[in-house]
Amino acid sequence: MSRFLLITADSAFEHKVRLATAAGLPGETLAVKPELLTQPTDLLDLLSVQQPEVLVFGPGMALDSALRLAQIADVRFPNLSMVLVAPEDSGIALAAMRAGVRDVIEPTADIPSVRLLLERACQAFASRHRAEHTQSAAPAKQEHGLVIGVFSPKGGVGKTTIASNIAVGLGKMAPMGVVLVDLDLQFGDVASNLYLNPEYSVRDAVSSSASSDTMVLKAFLTPHPSGIYALCAPSNPADADSISADQLGALIKQLSAEFPYVVLDTGPGLTEHSLAALEQCTDAVWVTGMDVPSVRGLRSGLDVLGKLNLIPETRHVVLNFADSKTGLSVQDIEATLGAPVDVSIPRSRALSLATNRGVPLLQEEVRDPATKNLRGLVQRFNPEWRASSQRKSHRRVVIR
Repeated sequence: MSRFLLITADSAFEHKVRLATAAGLPGETLAVKPELLTQPTDLLDLLSVQQPEVLVFGPGMALDSALRLAQIADVRFPNLSMVLVAPEDSGIALAAMRAGVRDVIEPTADIPSVRLLLERACQAFASRHRAEHTQSAAPAKQEHGLVIGVFSPKGGVGKTTIASNIAVGLGKMAPMGVVLVDLDLQFGDVASNLYLNPEYSVRDAVSSSASSDTMVLKAFLTPHPSGIYALCAPSNPADADSISADQLGALIKQLSAEFPYVVLDTGPGLTEHSLAALEQCTDAVWVTGMDVPSVRGLRSGLDVLGKLNLIPETRHVVLNFADSKTGLSVQDIEATLGAPVDVSIPRSRALSLATNRGVPLLQEEVRDPATKNLRGLVQRFNPEWRASSQRKSHRRVVIR
């Protein structure tokens, strides 16, 4: 049995793959010449015997043949992660995604890039294999993932920082099973918080081609080194006007059918887009700063949403920038909100530094009180915590 199966006639690329896997990726690599696979059944038999995690269609193989074999392999072995090696200007990326290929890489890619791609492919295989095992053991199948919306009527409370850390934290529980969506369509900061330069945005994801084909939609997601996907806001604020609330609602439904966790970073205020997102949420994370305007703004927003019956049953109140020197106490904030604070995130230099670097605190697991508290917030979306909370009334968990 081999962990990596490489089909190529290029000995130089084969050597590159072997060097990449030798640098921290355990498991055997089996290389096969394309001419040995004269029939699709030859590949299927080989996959049945070797049971690899990653299948690489390398240089020297006709692209149309690679896509045809990928489509067949995807049906028989849905957990398999497939990678296609093709020039960037071949224009084959979309067809490859539709055939079930996870990633496309250039033949000239260096060894570190190949290693990173193979590592992500292994993580995707592990995630799908774990999800399949969990579903087979569970008495009932959950058809859609959790949709976690992070909201605040007022800006400047660290909402994007919290959403990014939730997504990265969940990515450790479900590698490649998390997508973070920036719904602050005019001035979203998810790209900068994750130090990404995305090629595509939410505008592409709501296009007719993406909404009608999930493989096209996945091609518009940007992978992040932490093992999650991001769907960032448009770079041009004017593009927000071309995205309707109905399109966002459909996008969220589409993503939740494919990913165990969808994290939504919404814009400030109760806009049409935010309300459309809220309607799709299984969980709402309400964020407030430790200042009177933020707390009063959240209270007013909750009152309005309560009258509209738009507050999800599972909610989590997060107090950010917690600081005993502000003149307010947690008890003051709870009294104003009429609800308990579930998680308190202390004011933290490490958290500010991580945000400015574009590396979420939970990505590097920096030793800091804020790290512990953010982990506590992420654990509230753990199936075990949720099962426990369902057996009780909503419990108060204040992590200090």
